[in-house]
Amino acid sequence: MLVILSISYLIVLFAIAYWGEHQARKGKSLVYNPYVFSLSLTVYCTAWTYYGSVGRAAQSGVDFLTIYIGPSLALPLWWIIMRKIIRICKTRNITSIADFISYRYGKSSVLGVLVTVLSLLGIIPYIALQLKAVSVSFNVLAAESGPVFFLNLDQSYLFEDSAFYVMLVMALFTILFGTRSIEASERHDGIVTAIAFESIVKLLAFLAIGIFVSYELFDGIQDIFAQARARPELSPLFQLSPQGGMSSWFFMSLSSILAFMFLPRQFQVTVVENVDPRQLNKAIWVFPLYLFLINFFVIPIAMAGRLVFEGVQVDADLYVLTLPLREGNLGLAILAYLGGVSAATSMIIVSTTALSVMLSNNLIMPALVSIPLIKRRYTNRLGQFLIYIRRICILLVLHLSYTFEKTIAQDTALVSIGLISFVAISQFAPSMVGGIYWKRANRMGAQVGLILGFLVWFYCLVFPTLINAGYFTKDWMEEGLLGLSLLRPFALFGLDSLDAISHALFWSLLFNTSSLVGLSLLFPTRGTEANQAEVFVNIEQYSSTYEGNLYGNIKVRIPDIESLLKDFLGPQRGYEVMQKFKEFHGEDWLKKPGIDVNLMSYAEKILSGAIGVAASKIVLASIAKEEEGVQIEEVYRIVKESQQLIQLNQQLREKSDALERSSVQLQDLNERLQASDNQKNEFISTITHEMRTPLTSIRAFSEILYDNDEELDTREKQQFLKTIIKETNRMERLINQVLDLEKFESGTMRLDIQNTDLHELVKESLAAVYQLMQDKAIRVDTFYEPNLPEVPLDRDRVLQVLINLLSNAIKFSPKDSGIIRVQTLNMGDYVQISVWDNGKGISPELKEIIFEKFFQAKNQNIRKPKGSGLGLAISKKIIQYHRGKIWVDSQPSEYSCFYIELPLNQVGYN
Repeated sequence: MLVILSISYLIVLFAIAYWGEHQARKGKSLVYNPYVFSLSLTVYCTAWTYYGSVGRAAQSGVDFLTIYIGPSLALPLWWIIMRKIIRICKTRNITSIADFISYRYGKSSVLGVLVTVLSLLGIIPYIALQLKAVSVSFNVLAAESGPVFFLNLDQSYLFEDSAFYVMLVMALFTILFGTRSIEASERHDGIVTAIAFESIVKLLAFLAIGIFVSYELFDGIQDIFAQARARPELSPLFQLSPQGGMSSWFFMSLSSILAFMFLPRQFQVTVVENVDPRQLNKAIWVFPLYLFLINFFVIPIAMAGRLVFEGVQVDADLYVLTLPLREGNLGLAILAYLGGVSAATSMIIVSTTALSVMLSNNLIMPALVSIPLIKRRYTNRLGQFLIYIRRICILLVLHLSYTFEKTIAQDTALVSIGLISFVAISQFAPSMVGGIYWKRANRMGAQVGLILGFLVWFYCLVFPTLINAGYFTKDWMEEGLLGLSLLRPFALFGLDSLDAISHALFWSLLFNTSSLVGLSLLFPTRGTEANQAEVFVNIEQYSSTYEGNLYGNIKVRIPDIESLLKDFLGPQRGYEVMQKFKEFHGEDWLKKPGIDVNLMSYAEKILSGAIGVAASKIVLASIAKEEEGVQIEEVYRIVKESQQLIQLNQQLREKSDALERSSVQLQDLNERLQASDNQKNEFISTITHEMRTPLTSIRAFSEILYDNDEELDTREKQQFLKTIIKETNRMERLINQVLDLEKFESGTMRLDIQNTDLHELVKESLAAVYQLMQDKAIRVDTFYEPNLPEVPLDRDRVLQVLINLLSNAIKFSPKDSGIIRVQTLNMGDYVQISVWDNGKGISPELKEIIFEKFFQAKNQNIRKPKGSGLGLAISKKIIQYHRGKIWVDSQPSEYSCFYIELPLNQVGYN
């Protein structure tokens, strides 16, 4: 029955994955649902969470929480870092951590190989943990019916082992749904859908066990805790572990934070399977809620197991299964078993998918594409060839994990295996985080840092595991390497106050980070690596562009590029990507002699997503080298034949062109100087006139107050003072406008860019002119785009523009019948604000020049309100400083409408 149930569950899993793929083909992909994306992140909760957390809680109490508190507390930081990583990966078609680090540090194939090998070493024990968990839980349930034999095959060790069959089924599932396309950047809708389903199954199963244990076996959680506290051997489990204390919690939380960010399976679901960075907004609260729910009953189950099985030797990792079995509740035990299967299989599927891509793209394909025989034999079938390689890699990873489980992991607790992998994956953090925030981080520092970090990890954690498995004598543990006590694996350099995991994490990250920083400062970054550093650190500025010319003056025929793409991607897909490039660049690119460097960058980007950074560099370099010799020889022959004539003609042409350009420039400069001088005179005349008016008023009223102080009553004095203050404010505004204009003209103006609610800003501007509208009985209509995102802008400056436009609209709107309409729209990459009035309107010939700072001086009789005429000129400068646009649409005697466009991305602008 158990075998049938297991197979039935896996058939359901296959059906759900197939349904997910089918929905995607119909254009109804579930991956776009932010809740499905958020649930896919719970692949973080593996058999370690499902079984191992209970086992750890039963042995060390609340210490198990560090693995889940860390990611929950770090989610805001994760949100910031992951948004940037997702943008980098989507624009560069990066599909794995190995490709990410390789690409960042000069597209180093050595780093790609290093990260791949280290990932394999770090994740194989973790996959072995899952195989062990499923195998052991199956054997526990099947124990009452005797030895477990399958299919009536030879009764050998292999065919009696449930872990072997789990490995085969997981290989089949991953091959079917993880290697259907050559392009690793393509989403795996079936896998993500299945993982989301499994996340619900394991959560519901664990909650069901928790409720059963708490409220069927005991009188609630309080009863369990009360009985546990009464036992001297259990009461310490409710406190921090005396070994390490807070330092242990800190390092355990740190390792879980880094693992959550950089585990290959988390990178796969967070980055590769992501369709919109905004999905992170939902995950930032769904994921910690899930962690809270799945860990809610961990301590009650652990304490209940210790109480129920007192004096009986039962593996604490299996309390989830053994507690229902002890009470004869076979149905609940089977549900618990299926929950454990869900927890383990989702991790195995995603991890093997990610590792197969890393192995094929960074180890195998770079070697194979360098062999001419392979290229000739598999022409037009290289893509299919790569799919087979990835399938072989999946089998290889699972076989290595199975071997590890049978040879080393048999006597190791689930949590211990998981923590060893966490420390290994933490070694990617310095080169990843440093690579996206620090331009000086370079290949030498990253490479040495990774090597030293993993050597320390291996020596402090893996080596002791091999000793415990009997592969080395225990003298190494007690005496240290070469008999040096300072080199003991658990007390490196005399540090013996930390637990083994915290100790290894501290030393490995110290060596890793120090090497990255020290060597990056010591050795300069040049060439391609410097280009990639600039792109990764400032990805917001480069997210929509190709990399530029990294290929010098190489000339390669366009058909060669097209043929290469078709070889790897298939004829149909190769044709599609070439058409996409053609549509983007137009027909002219086909007429260029030789290769368009943008096409080379585009081809490399597409191929990187399919075969990896290293292999794409090799295949592109191979076709470039084939043509480079011929092109250089041809150019040398032509230049040798006509060198002197070409040089002479070029010199004469350059001198003639230079003289002509100088003449035109001088004439243009003279005209602009004359126009500027006239404009300056007109401007000074206008400004002095505008300043004379308030000065005259101020002087006249001041003299009246001075000469007639005793004759004037208080009300008259207040009225005169009010007028003086009003005219003084008018002068102050005029002076400020002139100063602002000077700053804009000289380029010294600085904006205070902040994310701003545009609707609140519009409402504030309307409130500022409310009384003016009331005085003229003007009706105001507004339309606000719903869910408008916050806009990066200088709040005060844009408010100044809006008030200016509204004030002008009020001035030219007819009294009692005036109408002003204000509207906001989301236009995708930018937002649009419009201010419409039914006033006099503006003549077509004036629509452009009304934004000139001298417009009022030259057009005294055209729609001229009171003032200097600097308002629209300053408004235009403010909007231009925001990288936006402002213009007017008008029909004389009917209406005028001013439009403002502001981009939603102001990153990188001062």
